[in-house]
Amino acid sequence: MKLQQLRYIWEVAHHDLNVSATAQSLFTSQPGISKQIRLLEDELGVEVFARSGKHLTRVTPAGERIITTAGEILRKCESIKQIAQEFSNEKRGTLSIATTHTQARYALPQVISAFIKQYPDVSLHMHQGTPMQIAEMAADGTVDFAIATEGLELFGDLVMMPCYRWNRCVVVPQGHPLAKLDKLTLEALAEHPIVTYVFGFTGRSKLDEAFSHKGLSPKVVFTAADADVIKTYVRLGLGVGIVARMAVDAKLDPDLVVLDASELFESSVTKIGFRRGTFLRGFMCDFIETFAPHLDREMLEKAVQCKNKAEVDQLFESVELPTF
Repeated sequence: MKLQQLRYIWEVAHHDLNVSATAQSLFTSQPGISKQIRLLEDELGVEVFARSGKHLTRVTPAGERIITTAGEILRKCESIKQIAQEFSNEKRGTLSIATTHTQARYALPQVISAFIKQYPDVSLHMHQGTPMQIAEMAADGTVDFAIATEGLELFGDLVMMPCYRWNRCVVVPQGHPLAKLDKLTLEALAEHPIVTYVFGFTGRSKLDEAFSHKGLSPKVVFTAADADVIKTYVRLGLGVGIVARMAVDAKLDPDLVVLDASELFESSVTKIGFRRGTFLRGFMCDFIETFAPHLDREMLEKAVQCKNKAEVDQLFESVELPTF
């Protein structure tokens, strides 16, 4: 059994059983991958993949267990490399982050700018996706960190730590009836068509819960994952926008009226997560602390030692998070 063979079955499984695409991503040949997988199956005495002719059709029950264990072995090997790199050159390496558009566009620019100045020899890669995709990328080792508001809690093998709270606001064009109210209410908001985030994005669940609690059924006419897209359609008169407060800038959006909605919707918490057992290099710890100053190395060490999500939540119960 070779590490290369474990890498091949892991990668094939995560390329929708497409051996050609796997070969392309690994810069090797399709026949070479197929041969090594067959050799591994012969050695183990079981099939990892079921086949129809030359095509892989599904992962076998035995294959599912084998691939899961292979992933754990590959991650341990990566941790060994990280440890060696930390001692050979603590300021050189790579850091991969998966996050949503809102975080990438509004929460992270200053953090990333400061990090690059501090660690110019660290190659930083950012991936954007849905909260579920983000959590999956962290869980399977595609990225080092996942930063999101929703979705991370579905993966028990991630250590998730709270970074900050954030509130929502309502954005409307100049002269809109809602801008003339003395006090904004959910009832008044529900009378107008709404433009907001896709369900599962950027704390959307808190928005739906607030209306449901009041017995209201808002007319959501348009959804998007991108706050800038939402603001564009608000400008077109499609509806009133509900977005993260951090996503509106007085200089960039002078034509929009911002209405505080912090009392209408419960605040949401953005978290950063990484795989349990990950070796955190020095620059990785510094990135986390730059993004969330309360997550210093002492707190990180305590979080890593927690056995489950409940223990992590308990650790941060008394920590006062910044609010935006």
